[in-house]
Amino acid sequence: MKVSPLMIGLCGALAWSLASAQSVDVSAAEALAKKSGCTKCHSVSAKKEGPSFKATAEKYKGKPDAEATLFRHLTTNPKVKVDGKEELHDSPKTKNEAEIKNLIQYILSR
Repeated sequence: MKVSPLMIGLCGALAWSLASAQSVDVSAAEALAKKSGCTKCHSVSAKKEGPSFKATAEKYKGKPDAEATLFRHLTTNPKVKVDGKEELHDSPKTKNEAEIKNLIQYILSR
């Protein structure tokens, strides 16, 4: 049986995506979310002032630019509505991109 390069590439991409999905450091992500004050407005499953992580994961499910979109959102302090008023969204309390991306993967995995 001859295996096509396309099939090898697809299998590799699938394996990489599964490995990255499993590589979330949950305790580090939860600690960063707490340290950054994310849990004041967000929770894993319940809506607070902001959407739950579960709702965010559902919104971005299957979208190839999900991580990039959330990274931009979390690092540029966009305006968001809180109680009918516009406020700036806080950024995570770290400059380490890997920690921010881990937090994003945590959110997307909920």
